[in-house]
Amino acid sequence: MCELFIKADAGQWQSRTHSLRIDGVATSIRIENAFWATLEEIGARDGMSVAQLITRLWHEAMDADHDLGNFTSFLRVCCARYHALIAAGEISADLAVPIAAHPARAILAREAARRIEREARHVN
Repeated sequence: MCELFIKADAGQWQSRTHSLRIDGVATSIRIENAFWATLEEIGARDGMSVAQLITRLWHEAMDADHDLGNFTSFLRVCCARYHALIAAGEISADLAVPIAAHPARAILAREAARRIEREARHVN
């Protein structure tokens, strides 16, 4: 089992720093190459560069009153969710289909229902 992870391309877990500006403020984000690749893929699906995607995520998270004390962790979770949503069939694996074309509220409602169902099974 572990061979799938151990013998994978080591470049995936090497970190890289990307500098960008959010609202005119220069910032740097350091995450692993695998996450940069996923962010590039997510952004490209909606016609955005990585910097544009990160800025949009920042603004929307701030608008939702999220605590972004560890923004890099937030970005990693976004990447993990992206792959999990594809695996679950909730968003298309077809890279030509924009993320924005998917019914976010319906997907979130189905996720919430599955979470409630799992929690109910653990209580019984």
